[in-house]
Parts: sequence; structure tokens; C-alpha cells
Amino acid sequence: MREILPAILKVLPVTLELTAVSMATALCIGLAAALVRVFRIPLLSQGASFYISFVRGTPLLVQMYLAYYGIPKTLEYLADQGILKLDVSSIPAIVFVYFSLALNVGAYLSETIRAAIEAVDRGQMEAAISTGMGRWQGMRWVILPQAFTIALPNLGNTLISLLKDTSLAFMVSVVEIMGAAKLEGARTLQFFEVYIVVAMVYWTVCLLIEQALTLLESRLKQSRLRGAAA
Repeated sequence: MREILPAILKVLPVTLELTAVSMATALCIGLAAALVRVFRIPLLSQGASFYISFVRGTPLLVQMYLAYYGIPKTLEYLADQGILKLDVSSIPAIVFVYFSLALNVGAYLSETIRAAIEAVDRGQMEAAISTGMGRWQGMRWVILPQAFTIALPNLGNTLISLLKDTSLAFMVSVVEIMGAAKLEGARTLQFFEVYIVVAMVYWTVCLLIEQALTLLESRLKQSRLRGAAA
């Protein structure tokens, strides 16, 4: 197990990069989809509802395969038609993993964010409008900061789930923690020991994320209390 650990830790940055990039992108997608549904924008609202329903109704692995095999075919067709000049073979597989993870998590985050926005007292928006703000300004400066505090625990849970979901990336040839574990297991035939090491690495990283989120939540509560006292 001591011999295997360095090989697993060597690809830990890949797992962390997958998690960070996908989460940041998913937050943007989730926020956009949530706002579209909150403001009930015609056509876009229906499109967002369809996107969320499709993602929540299909497995992540299927979505990853669709991205890995479907996007190159689409790009090749566009290249053949002269619409796009791009060598599809030059696109690394990790890009398709980013795409599928971000879309998957974005759908779930949109519901989390929408619920948090709707949990903020409606009087907050009315107060913002009474000071001369528009609805978008009120949402940006008044509603969203409060909604973020409400949504933080669920955002943290989603981040931890995303970290573990990156283990599927090896199915499309991206070597992260789980990919390295399978390769090491095949090399040494010590699968049980390899997976114990992998479990401990995942657990350790998740504990660190939990501690960071707990600290962030505590500071936000203290800031809110100071603001209320002022």
C-alpha cells in the first residue's frame, strides 16, 4: 500500500482539477438556469426545464458517453460542411469530461439555487426596488447574497458528490485517481490494497472540503450577525 500511494497521489491534481473546473462551470450554468426559471423568461424557461428534466432522468455515465462520442461527431460534421475549421482529434478527452460533469451538476445546482432564491423573503426585492434598483440589480445585490448563504450546505454536498463522480472519467480514458487505481491493480494484482488506498485518499480530500465549507459557513453567519447588529 505504501508503494501504491505515490502513484495514486500523482494523479490527484487531475481529480481536483476536474472537480474545480466542472464546479465553477456548473455554478454558472445552474445560476443561469435558475434565474431563467425564476423570472419565467418565455422559451428559455421551457428550455431550462427540459434540460433539467433530461439530466436528472439519465445516468451521468450515459451523459459522459454522449459527450465523448457525440460532440466529436457533431464537430466533424460541421468541419465537413466548412462551417467550422477544427481538428477534432486534437481535443483532449478531459474536455468532454468537463462538459458532461458541468452540465450534469449544473442541472442539480439550478434547483438548489432556485429554491434558495425563493426562500428569501419577497419583501427584500420590494425594498430593493423602493430604493431605485431594477429587478436585476435587486437580484444581484440583495437576493443572491442571501440565497448563497441559504444554499451553501447543499452546494457543499454537491461539490463532494462531484469529487466522487470524477471517478467515472476513466471510462473515457482520462486517468484520475480511480483510473490510476485500476492501472496499479492490474499491474500488481493487489486490487484490495489499491482500493483501500483510493478510499482513504477520497475520504481525506472530502474531509478537507467539509472543514473548509464549515469554516466558510461559520464566517458567513458571523458576518450576517454583525450586519444585523449594525
